[in-house]
Amino acid sequence: MGEVEVPSLVTLCIYSIRDELIQVDNHDLSSVLYQLPTELFHQLLPQLPPLALHKLQKRKSDIVDDYELLTDSVDNQRKRKRYLNFEEEWKALYEARWPAFGRRSKNFESKSFARSAKGKEAECESGNDWQQIYWEAHLQKHLRLPNILCVEETCLLLRNATLESLELQWIKSDEHVEGLCKLINQNYRSLKSIKFMHCKFTMASLSAICDLLCMHCPQAHGLQHFSIKTSSFLEIPSLPAGLISLLSSGRSLSSLCLSDNHLPRHFARIVFDTLIDASSSITVLDLSENNIMGWLSHFKWKYRSNTEPDGKYNSLKSLKELNLRNCNLQRDDVDCLRYALVHMPNLEKLDLSDNPIEDAGIRCLITYFKEMSHRNFPLDELKLESCELTCFGVCELLEILSAFLRKPLNFLSIGGNSLGSEIGTPLGKFLCGGIQALDIEDIGLGSSGFMRAGKELVKESKLHSINISKNRGGIETAKFLEKLFSHAPHLSTVNAKYNLMPNESLSILSAAVKAANGKLEHLDLRGNILCGQQIDLSELAEFQMNGFSILELSSSPAANEPYDDDP
Repeated sequence: MGEVEVPSLVTLCIYSIRDELIQVDNHDLSSVLYQLPTELFHQLLPQLPPLALHKLQKRKSDIVDDYELLTDSVDNQRKRKRYLNFEEEWKALYEARWPAFGRRSKNFESKSFARSAKGKEAECESGNDWQQIYWEAHLQKHLRLPNILCVEETCLLLRNATLESLELQWIKSDEHVEGLCKLINQNYRSLKSIKFMHCKFTMASLSAICDLLCMHCPQAHGLQHFSIKTSSFLEIPSLPAGLISLLSSGRSLSSLCLSDNHLPRHFARIVFDTLIDASSSITVLDLSENNIMGWLSHFKWKYRSNTEPDGKYNSLKSLKELNLRNCNLQRDDVDCLRYALVHMPNLEKLDLSDNPIEDAGIRCLITYFKEMSHRNFPLDELKLESCELTCFGVCELLEILSAFLRKPLNFLSIGGNSLGSEIGTPLGKFLCGGIQALDIEDIGLGSSGFMRAGKELVKESKLHSINISKNRGGIETAKFLEKLFSHAPHLSTVNAKYNLMPNESLSILSAAVKAANGKLEHLDLRGNILCGQQIDLSELAEFQMNGFSILELSSSPAANEPYDDDP
């Protein structure tokens, strides 16, 4: 392990003062701090977060007035006033948090908030300028409105704001919608993101919001993120025309989330068809947590004769992420999806987790992978958690991913499927390929599965992260990790929770971590038997990186804790 830099006594004192300022409002402490020598005070200020600096500055006027009465030197008073001006500290905090605004404010190039910030700096001479600018920027970029605030009074209060993002919850009444529409009217030039959660929409309310966004599209910089989550559509037989217009005309729209809204399949179908027909430039599409079984059945028959676009068909060329988690998709849905995937030539992330697609669905995906094997295939991340897969289906998948794709996946998740110990051998071989992150939580490996996987680790692995939790591998888990550490030089994160590892596993892992030459950054061993027993502290010495422990242990023994899959 490398040398650990020991903090100085002054640094430790500064950290202690910082924590005290954050936690309590101590007038006596502030008085003492203002009497520190200049060089110590200069060391303290840059270490203070905004809240601590605000509290210290709040006490300045009373304390400094008292101090000046006791100071008979004009030079001393001038020096004291100069370093009690906190403008530089607030400016540094501002530019560190919003570097783009900071650069633009220096060059007078901002057209919105940064210009007003620079203007205020020129107009005012008080030490509170940059403090005011900081907190205004904080409010303008982080405003969230529950329903009690989304009314006309809110619009009046925020009439001079330039909001970039709105997050709204519990929008249910016409009054809330009217308030929201006024907010949109006031901020349409700067608004880039709007997110709804726990809302109830009627046809009229949703149309009013979307029509307003569409109306402002030509003049605005453009809405980039539109999200409706965990909400409901009341008495809406079909998708409102305003929403369809927003999806088809929103050239700047980059992400669309309609998750957990009890969305019927014909809604999902219209959304997808609208995006396809408009050749939308959207990059993220999230339709997760909706029961949309059969939503692409028409797509299969429409494009069945053409599994490779020749330019005559519209496509989602910009789409990089598709989330269909927990949509009750079946084998036939995956078969239809593979025809749609051809029209997403740059898709990088696909999530089909929590859908009962079974092995038959996986084989439809395999067919698609084979068809794409001769082309540039950008898929980088595939999630198939809890899809009711068996060892046979996953073995076929791993073989195809290893043999047919020109570029290997970076991340694969197959956790939550009952694969058994037999999957150990193909998994070990797969680890020797190009995979960088693998999630195999709770697949039933057991001790024999870990043993089989370890035997296949004969080549260098590019693995960076692995989750092997809840597989009950006992001491074989530690032996597998020992071998993995020696074959995966870039491995930095390991989740090995709930594997029934006994106390003697720690000595095996300690030696393995030492051999890894400090690459490992996090090792999670919570919920194992060893956590409830006496541990030799000398064995923990190797679990350090840059002076911090990389080991995560729980205090209670795993034997007394139920596993998630226990009845």
